[in-house]
Amino acid sequence: MQIYSEHEASAGVAALDGFLARHSKVLVLTGAGLSTASGIPDYRDKDGVRRGRAPVQGPEFRRSDAVRRRYWARSMVGYPTLAQAAPNDGHRALAALEHAGRVGGVITQNVDGLHQRAGSRNLIELHGNIHGVVCLACQAQYARAEIQHQLLRENPQLAAADAQPLPDGDAQLEPEALEHFLVPHCARCAGVLQPDVVFFGDTIPKPRTEAALQAMADADALLVVGSSLMVFSGFRFCKLAAETGKPIAAINAGVTRADHLLSLKVAASAETVLPMLV
Repeated sequence: MQIYSEHEASAGVAALDGFLARHSKVLVLTGAGLSTASGIPDYRDKDGVRRGRAPVQGPEFRRSDAVRRRYWARSMVGYPTLAQAAPNDGHRALAALEHAGRVGGVITQNVDGLHQRAGSRNLIELHGNIHGVVCLACQAQYARAEIQHQLLRENPQLAAADAQPLPDGDAQLEPEALEHFLVPHCARCAGVLQPDVVFFGDTIPKPRTEAALQAMADADALLVVGSSLMVFSGFRFCKLAAETGKPIAAINAGVTRADHLLSLKVAASAETVLPMLV
């Protein structure tokens, strides 16, 4: 494997340019490291170790009113960080590479919606989009911003809460602040509302999985951007690429679960490397 450090970024970009030139159907897989430059915290450090407590599990969210109260209270405080985030140079560069025909499409593990805003068109949001909310009873759909207004109206005691932002619109909020918190409910049927994302412990919807696997089958190479690949839903694409003899390159400042499968790695930030590649 060729490895280029942050100090060797220019040489790494030249190697990536050659990688793209040799392959006409490059699929891009992105992770949280791409969005940190937009002010959105990620889950892991450069060694791939998870920061802080484990995120909410899907089965627990649906089973427990207390878990839903904790989720929505923390989300109410943390969501503005996501809502105010804008695409960074890395997002815009990937969109430019797609428009120029240098990459075929993007599969993202992120739920922040920044790829669409940057202009990416051939995009699969593997884990959904945090800016949507769905009723688990009647399947009614809502904009997350609309639910935010409801949360603020019904929980004014938390409206001015100051808490450390966490990944995916979460926030560090003390449990005692949740005793009187009112969770949002579906305006149509009063059912349970859930963000339209794949929680930890849940499975990706079958049609989305099939579309992503087909994109990998159609590709002739894989480029990983800003992901440690510690979650199997992302790592599986590296496994598939390796099993079918397709080369894998990565732009990631830290370690990845697939380092042993890579043919090329630029160990630097995506928002620096991708614009240079464009």
